Amino acid sequence: MSIVYMLACTPKGDNHQFALPRVHSPTVKEGYEALLQEREEQHRNYMISLKKQIAHLKAELQGRTEQLKSMQNQYPDSLDIQLDHRKPEKAQANLLAFLRSQVDKAEVHSGVKLSTEYAAVPFESFTLQKVYQLETGLTRHPEEKPVRKDKRDELIEVIELALGNLNKPDAVSKAKPRVYTASDFIEGIYRTEKNKGTLYELTFKGDAKHQFKKIVLFRPFGPVMKVKNENVNMADTLINVIVPLAKRASKFRQFMQNFREMGIQQDGRIHLTVVYFGKEQINEVKSILENTSKSANFKNFTFIQLNEEFSRGKGLDVGARFWKGNNVVLFFCDVDIYFTAEFLNSCRLNTQPGKKVFYPVLFSQYNPSIIYGHHDSIPSLEQQLTIKKETGFWRDFGFGMTCQYRSDFINIGGFDLDIKGWGGEDVHLYRKYLHSNLMVIRTPVRGLFHLWHEKQCLDELTPEQYKMCMQSKAMNEASHGQLGMLVFKQEIETHLHRQKLSNKKT
Repeated sequence: MSIVYMLACTPKGDNHQFALPRVHSPTVKEGYEALLQEREEQHRNYMISLKKQIAHLKAELQGRTEQLKSMQNQYPDSLDIQLDHRKPEKAQANLLAFLRSQVDKAEVHSGVKLSTEYAAVPFESFTLQKVYQLETGLTRHPEEKPVRKDKRDELIEVIELALGNLNKPDAVSKAKPRVYTASDFIEGIYRTEKNKGTLYELTFKGDAKHQFKKIVLFRPFGPVMKVKNENVNMADTLINVIVPLAKRASKFRQFMQNFREMGIQQDGRIHLTVVYFGKEQINEVKSILENTSKSANFKNFTFIQLNEEFSRGKGLDVGARFWKGNNVVLFFCDVDIYFTAEFLNSCRLNTQPGKKVFYPVLFSQYNPSIIYGHHDSIPSLEQQLTIKKETGFWRDFGFGMTCQYRSDFINIGGFDLDIKGWGGEDVHLYRKYLHSNLMVIRTPVRGLFHLWHEKQCLDELTPEQYKMCMQSKAMNEASHGQLGMLVFKQEIETHLHRQKLSNKKT
């Protein structure tokens, strides 16, 4: 249910008065009749609008009450407020009282004391065309255009509600009413307090150059509802890790060390499928796999060789279709990925055949030689894998690491096998899931890392692939601050040298 409260509106200005007919004018009667007819028509339309809004609200409240009743019948302790279903009017009143209390709890009418500067909830601002946002990530710009559909629908609803309130007839004023439209909207700001609701402040053009209309709205959040309470047994849920590979034997050795510790020793419910392209370094890769198999007594692996040009999408597609056992969770993985046993459980818990696929956002490591360049030595890999802004970033522009049941992958049509080389195939598959009825779980995860490696963008890539590759390469090296220190390295060294000379003189 969507309920938005209007909290404040500046009073209308007194300019542009309606020109009343003069008393001695021969058209005085007709003029007053026309005025009365116009005002009557306005009030009639306003009453019709109000009745529609009231009927809509009643229907919404009734629907919400029925929904809550159904939820409570199924889960008796589903709400932290109790609704008496034998008295629907009282139940509706209780719900409205709760929603109004959300307004009082939120930082709307007055500020609250905050412990630090990080505790403040920032606003985002918006116009009719754009939203200006702070939490941009790496794939979004400081201005979001086009605005995401759910956000656009939300803001359009708020602007329309504000216009409806601005255009309400004023029974007291005799001034000719001005009709406000979306073109009068200047800007708005909004922010969400996660447990209370969303506050909107909208500014419109006023009646004169330096006058404005300001409306404050609040969308309260309802009470928390329990939707599901279930036991989940993943003891027999196998994950098939599929890795496409060409050459890169040293990276594969590092990957197998991680796979052995996390996948075999700690998790134990795992299968590995390696799809290898070409023959170069193949004996070394096979030797690494066989040595791990012997030393860890691990037999759950498949090695597939393809004598053709490397294609990530083709390798993953072949590996997924090669599986002949029961329905299995597929984890599409690259050789430069590090995962924990906790991530493997997240992979299981966030996939469900016919219902959910998992697209984790992994943490991408910066170049260790830049991050730890001022240290005596680079720490061990395990010590490097910390989630801080100095050490890496959330790779929210990547969709290559994903978990889904094999049945969902087959039903969606798999990868586009016409895509060759690096990039593009993962986005294509991601979009197919988004266009389906499956729920896509997209979230940062703390147990999945992309290890830094020097990236080579080959000349044979298409222009679009080459651009994507170079953008990824630029983002992989270091943070803005660290790159800035490299750019100004000479200036910094000159400053330190001058400081040293100055200290010697004193």
